[in-house]
Parts: sequence; C-alpha cells; structure tokens
Amino acid sequence: MEKIYVFGHRKPDTDSVASAISLAYLKKQLGENTEARILGATNKETKYALQYFGLKEPKYLNDVKLQLKDTEYHRHYFLKDTSSIYDSYLYMLNQGLTGVPIVKDNNIFEGIVTIKDLAHHFISDDIQTLETSFDNLLSVLKAEAVNRVDEEIKGELMTASYRSTTFINNVELDRHHILILGDRHSVIEYAIHCGVQMLIISGNGEVKKEHVELARQKRVNIIRSPYDTYHIARLVSLANYIGTMTRTTKDAVFFDDNTYVDDILDINRKLRHTNYPVVNAKNGKCLGLLRITDLEATNPKKVILVDHNEKMQSAEGIEEAAIQEIIDHHNLGSITTNTPINFRNMAVGSTCTIVYTLFKERKVAIPKAIAGIMLSGILSDTLILKSPTATKLDVEAVYELSTIAEVDYKTYGLALLKAGTSLEGMSRESVLYNDFKLYTVDDKTIGIGQFFTTNFEEIQADLEAYIDTLDEVAEANHYTIVALYITDIITNGSYVIYNRKAQDIFEVAYHEGIKEGEYLENCISRKKHVVPVLMEVLEK
Repeated sequence: MEKIYVFGHRKPDTDSVASAISLAYLKKQLGENTEARILGATNKETKYALQYFGLKEPKYLNDVKLQLKDTEYHRHYFLKDTSSIYDSYLYMLNQGLTGVPIVKDNNIFEGIVTIKDLAHHFISDDIQTLETSFDNLLSVLKAEAVNRVDEEIKGELMTASYRSTTFINNVELDRHHILILGDRHSVIEYAIHCGVQMLIISGNGEVKKEHVELARQKRVNIIRSPYDTYHIARLVSLANYIGTMTRTTKDAVFFDDNTYVDDILDINRKLRHTNYPVVNAKNGKCLGLLRITDLEATNPKKVILVDHNEKMQSAEGIEEAAIQEIIDHHNLGSITTNTPINFRNMAVGSTCTIVYTLFKERKVAIPKAIAGIMLSGILSDTLILKSPTATKLDVEAVYELSTIAEVDYKTYGLALLKAGTSLEGMSRESVLYNDFKLYTVDDKTIGIGQFFTTNFEEIQADLEAYIDTLDEVAEANHYTIVALYITDIITNGSYVIYNRKAQDIFEVAYHEGIKEGEYLENCISRKKHVVPVLMEVLEK
C-alpha cells in the first residue's frame, strides 16, 4: 500500500505537529498507510509536549516534488556484461528499447549500449577478435559442443580459406587463434597439433574420433554449427560479450532514482538522449532504465495537509503532489487540487480539535499519548482556552482529552506555554521563525511571526536589532510586511514590531503614530486579531 504523508506548515507549531501525529495514527487504525512528517524544526514548546507524553518527533520531509522513483521507469531492465551482443540486440528489440544498461556482478553499473552503438560496432569496430563464453558461441551459432575445455574463449578469429596444403604450409597457428572451417580433416588435424584455442566447424561437418581424442589431449575446444562458413564469419562476432563495447560509467549519463524530474528534464534539454540508466548513487547498483517518455506516467506522492491550506506555507513541490485531504481551522487559502478531496475546515481554536471530532465520528479509541499530544495542540493554540478563538468544542475536547491523558489541563497548559517562552540560546531569526506564517493578498506577501513570553523586556532591550532583522527578511524575500507579535500569556496582549517600510500600513491598521514595540491590548490571536486587520488594509 502506497504511503501517505501527513504534515502541517513549514514553520511547525505544537498544533501543527500534534494534529499530524494524531491524524496519522487515526488513519493507520482505519487501514491507511500514513506517516506523520514535519517541514521544519520543532520549537521548545512542541519538544516539551512530545517528551512529556513519550512520543518521537516526526521525521523531516524536505519536499514532495516528483522524483524519478515516482515515475514508471523500466525497473530491473539491464543485462549482464557477459550477455552476447546478439542476445542484447534481441532483448532491446523484444522490449522495444533503443538502449540498455550493462551491469557486472551484483548488478554494479558498468555502462550502456544503444542500437546506435551496435551499428557503429558492425561498421567500424574490429570484429576479428573474440572475447566471450563457450555458451554464448553455442547460442549464437546454434552449435553443439564436440569438445569442451574452456568456459571463457578469447582470441583472434581466422577462416581457413586457402587450399589445405597452402594453409598448412604457410599459416602459423597457436593458442591465440580461433579457426573457422569445414570438415577439412588435414587442416583440423594441423590446427589441433598447433594447440589452437577453438575450432568452429561449419555445416555440421564431421570430426573424426581420433581428432576429437587428440583435441582432448591438446585441450582444444571444438564446436559444430549448422551454418556455412560465410554465415559463421558474419555471426560469430555477435557472440562477443556485450561488456566489450559498453560506454563506461565515466562516459554514460545516469540518474539516481531520487533525482527530481524537473532536473532530469533540464539535463535532457541539453543532451537530447532517449535513454538514461538509473543507478543507486550510494552503492552503484543499476536499478533499471529511464526512457524520457517514461516521465509522462507518474505516481505523485500522496499527502494530507493539516493546520494550513496556503501553498506558501506548505511543502515545496506541493503542486506536484496528490493531495488526499485537508484538515484545517484557518481561512481558505491558495491551494487547489485537480480532483475532489475531503476538506474539513471548522471555525475552532485548534486543528487538533477537528482531529478529535474525527476520532469520535469513527469511534476509534484514543490512547493516552495521542490524547496528550492533541491536548497540547489545543492548549497551545487557544492559550489554555483563553483565546477568543476557543469554542465550546475546544472546551469539550480539552476536558475529555485531559482525562484520558491523566493531567490537569491548566497546570500542564501553563507548563507547556512556559517551556516555549524562554529566549535562552535563541537568535533573533529563530524568535521570528519560531511560529511564522506567510499570507498573500493579490501580489503582496506578508509574514507574521508570533512568540509567547512573559518577559518582553529581553526583546525590548535589543529592539533596534530586531527591527533590522525584520527589514532584512522583508528585503531578501520581497515581503510587503514582516511583523513579530510578542504575546504576553499573562496579560493577554501583544507587543508588535515590524519592518520599517510597513510603518504606513500599521498606522492605517491600528492608529496614527503607532510605535515599534507598542503594546496592543486584547491582541492574542493571529488568526482573529492580526491577519484580518492587515489584510483589510492591503486589500484597500
């Protein structure tokens, strides 16, 4: 069963991570192959919750872009380097290929051979030498073994085309020669006495018993083919190992199956090849063959989004993924899908509250650890139910989940929020990005960070440096607004700082003459108190 990744937004907060973990668990109980992932580093608050309830942090997911492994490339399409040229040609012909990767022992990639390479071999290459196996010769020449000594045959091809006496008197033979001839007994006897490596007898010619016995003594290989001498001379080079004519790994362009499809297409625009070997970059083993036309058939990564439905907040390459479902409690964003999906969007204080209702609807029991992590998500997003975004359903969920998790939600909630308020060891950038989300209004992008603390004085002492950081982020990313709301969890208000170029916008949004670091009463919800206010100004 194909895996489905469940993840929240790029700057994961506790609700985002908790809803991904709990929904992935629920889906797995319902028979789906789901796995929770994160798109960025977890904050101190989330780490506290995970450690408290004994849960592992989800693995990091870099992106959901299409990779070569998501396509229908020709897996396991390759040939051993000991295959004959003839068999390799038949393989390509029967499989409708114009090229095939060649491998050594343990499927280690050696190179690639194409139909064009075969044509070049027949026209230009030296076909007077033979390097192959005894079995390849039997197969290509439809021959039978008369005397088999060696498994490997390597030497110079020669045809006995002169009169017997002329040949015997003028041609010197040795172990390096492979002689093609008919049933010319005097020449056969001469060649065996010279100790040639192999005799290839044409036309199923007779070989005398005494010559066979002599061949055994002299260790001379003999095979007999039904083809005439002319046809054998033409066919025998096709018995050569295909490995003798491969383009080596130094010359061949190949791809690991983790390579992005976009990158492959970029490279192919320059090279214009039809076939590319697929090779595991770590161990060098060949995985198969990519035909460029294979990229037309893809199996996009399946994903479920939680706690967001904005493209800019989601995984890189989300437009290339197959979104199966979205569970969110924010305003509708910019993500679109090609097919209908299940979209559960509810006006509640936390995505975990929605996941809680899904457990109830499906009548799936909630384990203690899952109850605890969902509780953490709700308490974080609703500020222990003090936020104006908190609803009756959030309260119901908190009461039941805290009972299952065996904690007092007020005591645990305060400890949870305090765990995330420490500035110790945090840079200005990490404070901004601790809980940071992007929003779009027409062609404008705004970034809003929120940080919970009971000690604004630490930030105020370094206020100008923080504003400089916001300016740098805004300029580097072409954001219209970059703001940081420092929310005091005791007084239920927020101190706001913003990039200097956004001064006019904030004066319209709040009041004329608003100052950096000013305290805004009853401003604790980014979703209700911040984003709508700023978006309204930008829309006008």
